[in-house]
Amino acid sequence: MSDKQADDQKHYMTLHDNVTGESWDLPILEGSEGPRVIDIRALYRDSGMFTYDPGFTSTASCQSSITYIDGEAGILRHRGYSIEDLAENSEFLDVCYLLLHGNLPSNAEKSAFEHDITHHTMVHEQINTFLRGFRRDAHPMAIMCGVVGALSAFYHDSTDIDDPQQRMISAHRLIAKMPTIGAMAYKYYLGQPFVYPRNDLSYAENFLHMMFSTPTEEYKVSPVLAKAMDKIFILHADHEQNASTSTVRLAGSSGANPFACIASGIASLWGPAHGGANEAVLKMLNEIGTKDRVAEFVKRAQDPDDDWRLMGFGHRVYKNYDPRAKILKASADEVLAELGVDDPLLEVAAELERIALEDEYFVSRKLYPNVDFYSGIILKAMGFPTNMFTVLFAIARTVGWISHWKEMLADDHQKIGRPRQLYLGETHRPFTQLEVREQSTAPSSSVDGANNGWSWLWGNKTRKIDNM
Repeated sequence: MSDKQADDQKHYMTLHDNVTGESWDLPILEGSEGPRVIDIRALYRDSGMFTYDPGFTSTASCQSSITYIDGEAGILRHRGYSIEDLAENSEFLDVCYLLLHGNLPSNAEKSAFEHDITHHTMVHEQINTFLRGFRRDAHPMAIMCGVVGALSAFYHDSTDIDDPQQRMISAHRLIAKMPTIGAMAYKYYLGQPFVYPRNDLSYAENFLHMMFSTPTEEYKVSPVLAKAMDKIFILHADHEQNASTSTVRLAGSSGANPFACIASGIASLWGPAHGGANEAVLKMLNEIGTKDRVAEFVKRAQDPDDDWRLMGFGHRVYKNYDPRAKILKASADEVLAELGVDDPLLEVAAELERIALEDEYFVSRKLYPNVDFYSGIILKAMGFPTNMFTVLFAIARTVGWISHWKEMLADDHQKIGRPRQLYLGETHRPFTQLEVREQSTAPSSSVDGANNGWSWLWGNKTRKIDNM
């Protein structure tokens, strides 16, 4: 088929300017699943116009074959495999291999991959010294962001992004070392000695061992807790083009080294609207305090004049039940039964869950408990402090970030990220000397605009239900 014949078979959407009468034909692209996409790459060249899409909610920033989400149907698939099947039948490192390579591993591939990850879990001994430069009360995410960004200063042999072998080595190092760095940040916060990784433990077991063991007594990892930890890692491994993944891709588009790119993802994930949501759930439960006060706060959440927000319910992407939440609810039940934890906050969570699943206000709006609600409950019961919640998210999401980074580098269509803007500032103004400016005390319109922008931003944060 000639190029002209192929072009004739394309679908187009016509953009018409009602003022000038001009029209432009925009190609429509189709993926293997999901909505069709209007190709606007030539729009500025042909029309002199940009599109306006704050938050990129209607814009495909890249093409990818890693993860597919259908929020309306509650579908999440990695490389074609449903999250339900992966969580039920795979271990986290199987999912890591799948995301990186496109297929589930054979026995030989699984053994080789597990060996490579296991034998990369130690960090350079000088990182211990580097980490001690942080204050003892530093947030673990601040430490993780700084240490991961500094890895390029310790591992010079895997920062050449044009070498496929070095790219894979850096991927293995990041997946392997993130649990070690996360546990070190926690131990440093407590003032306890660092615990070195062990090669005889699984990925999840090793993380729990580094987190909770001490030199003074033997620590035995509970199989139930290790299984739950592994599931949490699986369920957070990747989630398509979210804020942190897009940040990694944007940083990577400049040619930055992989360690710097993943550090940028950690920084983006730290925000309470993204990775900090499960930490916000625990803060909410603490505010409610006791089971008998749940009804009061549920009523407040429904009052449009009350600015109190309910965290962990609904989701920006999933307009039905979050498929990951169903899986994690079962894990939460297993963990609580295993530990027999007597914690008033868990009673608050159980009552809140019951009401949300039965109350017409929540059901009609599809405000079901999401993955952050259940992960917060599980991690609280397992003994993780709330400031470690986002660290666990970062450990799990590293494989997704590095998979997208790797895919981006192999994409011939990828260019350095350079979003456009709708400029609303001052037009050209003549320069005025200082003595002239001193005579004028009126605020400029640009300052007013900035203040209005902040007012809007803080006003937007008074949403009744956090569904990000």
